[in-house]
Amino acid sequence: MWSSRTSFATQLAGKAPDVAPAHPQYAVAAAGLALGGLLLVSLPGEGWRMRVLLLLGMALGGTLYLTSFSFTSAYRAFMLNRETAGLQAQLLMLALATVLFTPVLAAGSAFGHSISGAVAPVGMQVVAGAFLFGLGMQLAGGCGSGTLFTAGGGSVRMLVVLLFFCAGSFWASLHMSWWERLPSRGEIVLGEHLGWTLAVALQLGICAAAWAWLGRVARGNAERPRPRISVLGGDYTLLVGAALLAVLAFLVLLVAGHPWSITWAFALWGAKAALPFGWQPDASAFWNGDFQRRALESSIFEDVTSVTDIGIVLGALAAAGVAGRFRPQASFSAASLTAAVVGGLAMGYGARIAYGCNIGAFFSGVASTSLHGWVWIVAALGGTAIGVRLRPWFGLKNQPGG
Repeated sequence: MWSSRTSFATQLAGKAPDVAPAHPQYAVAAAGLALGGLLLVSLPGEGWRMRVLLLLGMALGGTLYLTSFSFTSAYRAFMLNRETAGLQAQLLMLALATVLFTPVLAAGSAFGHSISGAVAPVGMQVVAGAFLFGLGMQLAGGCGSGTLFTAGGGSVRMLVVLLFFCAGSFWASLHMSWWERLPSRGEIVLGEHLGWTLAVALQLGICAAAWAWLGRVARGNAERPRPRISVLGGDYTLLVGAALLAVLAFLVLLVAGHPWSITWAFALWGAKAALPFGWQPDASAFWNGDFQRRALESSIFEDVTSVTDIGIVLGALAAAGVAGRFRPQASFSAASLTAAVVGGLAMGYGARIAYGCNIGAFFSGVASTSLHGWVWIVAALGGTAIGVRLRPWFGLKNQPGG
């Protein structure tokens, strides 16, 4: 039986975890910390914000890696084996973040600067993008955060996914005008429509009801014992990860002025990579927006999301060294490589048109009481169901380590 604490990077490599604890790789851990320190002192500007965000990103990456907190494998484990641990951890993360986020969002400011939530229209483009993202993350073997922390942890295959994630995000940015013309109900923030207290109570009620239902599913699956989490006992690793991630995301909200996001940086990196090949941003309505134009003309080290994402990679690298799991492997089949390419493109395209991934749209959206976050996860689970069934076509196993 595989523990729920098995390194997700090890699972992606398709190998059983070591029976004996791995020895720390001090050189790898030191390299991750040293790179983070070098970037910390090299970041442009005199302000403290980017430096704090880099440190928070490293903490997020370390937490994701050491607690094996995965959205992608959690959905797959539930659909195939009715394992509930990963989904219950996500519910805890959502509930805690909702409680932390809403007082600040209701006030609209903190420590003298404005605070805004992750809010987006509820429309067909969110449904289409989230569905595509859900399908893609099962082929890729990781979501937005999963791609970053497994790449930082030494997965060469996930570096391929990241490359095509960026390409897909940039590709979708060129089509945003078309997608935004699809039917939409506009932005619906439950806190503003129902009042913040009622919105929090509603969301906590949904999380509690879902937790109770998953508990019944787990009890019904007792004849096939699986690792799961319990309020009264059992394996707390995922619960600890969920709580830490919620608190770290709240700190990102306070420092950045908006919730934790990931995939905007991928679109930006893709656009910057396209410039040397003759691409002209003037031809794109999306890249002529004030924010996008400034980001394109500036260094990525002046972009909040980029700095946080880089921090996640470096934090995961250091964590992989601490865990003794940094073992890059470049041997994977052509079918698996094809799945990485297709999955990366699908996630990149889907995330851009859906206003984010499982972090920026789902987690941060729900924590902001934006209805699009709930719509996102329903559509993404539909795509996930298809993606799980497509995995064997690419030689990917639908089991731990697959």
